Amino acid sequence: MPESTYPARALQSGGAVVPPLALGSWNTWDRMTSEEAVAVIRRAVERDAGFFDVAYYNMGPHAENSQTDILFGEALRASGVDRSDLVLCGKLWLWDWPNQGFRAQLLESLERAGLDRFDTLVVGDYLDAPDMPRLVADVNALIEEGLVGSWGINNWRIAHTREALAEAEAQGAAGPVFAQLKYGIARRSMAEGDAYGPLFADGTLTLQASDVFEGGILATGRSPQRKIGADVGGIRERIAAIYPEVERIAGEFGVTPAALGIAFCLSNPATANVLFGASRREQLEQNHAALALARDHGDEVRAALAGCWVDQEVRADGAW
Repeated sequence: MPESTYPARALQSGGAVVPPLALGSWNTWDRMTSEEAVAVIRRAVERDAGFFDVAYYNMGPHAENSQTDILFGEALRASGVDRSDLVLCGKLWLWDWPNQGFRAQLLESLERAGLDRFDTLVVGDYLDAPDMPRLVADVNALIEEGLVGSWGINNWRIAHTREALAEAEAQGAAGPVFAQLKYGIARRSMAEGDAYGPLFADGTLTLQASDVFEGGILATGRSPQRKIGADVGGIRERIAAIYPEVERIAGEFGVTPAALGIAFCLSNPATANVLFGASRREQLEQNHAALALARDHGDEVRAALAGCWVDQEVRADGAW
């Protein structure tokens, strides 16, 4: 892995460090030309962002039959980047599980992207509580087969995350090592509250910050026309209202609002890396400024943004 300009952290206790920046795949790779995608991948590896979240969106609320994972795989092969310089994260969906089993899902996802394995994966969110003994066993079967190295969870209710950890211990199996949660300048309750906070504090889990720009609103001040993440707590209008203040503070630090948002996330010691979408090399370069800002002025960033916390009244346990 290329030398980092930021003190990289491990995604799991005792594991190898990962790039502090991660690029997501939802509606990203299909918003750029193949040449642009190749350029972004190459530059990402050079700029502390060689962690790629790769998912096939094909069921539940994401029944989009998206081509973004296929396009990523094509661009990755064309880039010539060495596989050892990458961290690749897949995703398993619970919307139709166990009818659509984890192994079938993972093999299809790998085949579509032209990959042979994922370094880690995220087990997605759900409507009804999953069968945890089976879920833990099914994920561990993939680990034992060498298709993936570790796993994490995506916006689960804290009770079910703790159940997964306990079940893994009972089975003598690998439990989740990180939590991919909505986290950013405006949404802090779940990642910093008394539900997940203790698991981050004692090192049981690390945090992967996702949806940090609220679908782009806190990066540009505009509400995108494309599909974006769920508005947990119904607070999106209040989040949009703080953008002028975010923009002002970003200007004081000499960075873009997006870089400010990433720096805020990295200033939390629990954060292993920050997941965002970049459809242009220029965005990646601008976002890279977050690393120096978080490294040198993290406490100042948090202090300046203290008044931009919007979701204080949203439940911290993940239930909504």
